[in-house]
Amino acid sequence: MNIAMIEAAADRASGHLRRTPLLTSPFLDEIAGRRVFVKPECLQHTGSFKARGAWSALSAMDPAQRAGGVMAYSSGNHAQGVAWAARAHGVRAVILMPADAPALKRENTEALGAEVVLYDRTREDREAKGQALAQSLGLTLVKPYDDAQVIAGQGTVGLEIAEQVAKAGISRADVLVCCGGGGLTSGIALALADRASGLRVRPVEPHEFDDVARSLRGGAIVENPAMDGSICDAIVTPRPGDLTFPILRKLCGPGLVVSDDDALYAMAQAFLRLKLVVEPGGAVALAAALLRVDEIEGEAVIAVISGGNVDPAMFARALSATSTG
Repeated sequence: MNIAMIEAAADRASGHLRRTPLLTSPFLDEIAGRRVFVKPECLQHTGSFKARGAWSALSAMDPAQRAGGVMAYSSGNHAQGVAWAARAHGVRAVILMPADAPALKRENTEALGAEVVLYDRTREDREAKGQALAQSLGLTLVKPYDDAQVIAGQGTVGLEIAEQVAKAGISRADVLVCCGGGGLTSGIALALADRASGLRVRPVEPHEFDDVARSLRGGAIVENPAMDGSICDAIVTPRPGDLTFPILRKLCGPGLVVSDDDALYAMAQAFLRLKLVVEPGGAVALAAALLRVDEIEGEAVIAVISGGNVDPAMFARALSATSTG
């Protein structure tokens, strides 16, 4: 993995993906006690940053390989990204999704033309099941984070941040990133290490599903003891990736951890102050920016909102929350 791959992914994405803005609000600044800049990837195609990695992976494939169709496993956002990219390229997509994935994510994935196969995330190994299904159907597996071209696509977020903060006059700040397997976090870290070395990337995870933070502290990959129990489904993964963890370990600062209630609070603030619709897993970076202020360095902080694919009931729950719990 290197900056050249990220730059190539950006070139292939030109005209196909959205350049998301960097947003501010004086209300958020007041809560955090510093300037807060928000990168809303919930405004990206399919409602999350995952469209970037999916487009990068499919557009980089040999045309004959791509024509055979693609396979992915995902709780929803990578599923939608791959389904969208596959439809744009006119190829088949089969997606393995947990049976308890939010209904909206499953419906959107099917609406984008993908075939959905369900599995039990608490009892079945999605990687083994996904590999076997891809092989049996003759499809190319596009992993959600442990894929070099996927990481390169997610790194295009970092290229945009580097340009945007330079215009805003920011040279040093923590960049908080919602983190599951680490594809987005590692891609951004690679891009910023080359383009804006004064920005430090920090992974943010939900309480009790902080495998990346614990792995960084211990210097070796550790797994989450469970795969359910958080509303932040988009970033609940078994462990950091084999490709992503060495990048995270080399380039990232310490991980941050927030509660489900913190995520709900951040969802409400994103809507009230920025008019953004954010899902729980996509809100944890903003939650840390607003509520973990003593663990963050600098006069400014950048929070990446990773997705906005939230069911109406969960969004209503967030808006009804009146405290951080």
